[in-house]
Amino acid sequence: MAEAKQLDRVVTDFIWNIVEIHSQLEEIHKSWAQMLGITEAQWLILMAIDELDQGRGVPGVAVANKLRIDPSFITNQTKRLEKMELLTRLTSPEDARFLQISLTQKARTEIANLSIKRQALNLTMFGGLDEESLHYLNKRLTSIAKNSRLASQKLSIGIL
Repeated sequence: MAEAKQLDRVVTDFIWNIVEIHSQLEEIHKSWAQMLGITEAQWLILMAIDELDQGRGVPGVAVANKLRIDPSFITNQTKRLEKMELLTRLTSPEDARFLQISLTQKARTEIANLSIKRQALNLTMFGGLDEESLHYLNKRLTSIAKNSRLASQKLSIGIL
């Protein structure tokens, strides 16, 4: 019984650390967004597109999946970002029902202008961790994320 309580305490501490990290990352994303004159959600959309685009644009549904949000929200926000000339939305050559979304040169330039600050921020956030430690941590967090999705699904259908 004592072992179960200890594990419970460690898991609880871990969850609260994740909550704190999430909160701080939200504040950081808000700051980056403010520097570009956009919302935090729009900043995350730009970052997701930047991450996912391999030169041919990204479907909106891929961005929605990456951010775990509704595709209609992506459509709404990408229209706004297009008006701000931060991205382009072109009809997919494979399927005219879908759009391929890409960052504009203006967006790439704005993001590049922030890169020195972002690198300094990363050094602050991950100070004391070498590349190998970060790889290890990322592997463990990926596993926890996968298991969390499974646990959430089980909970929602009443298995747990």
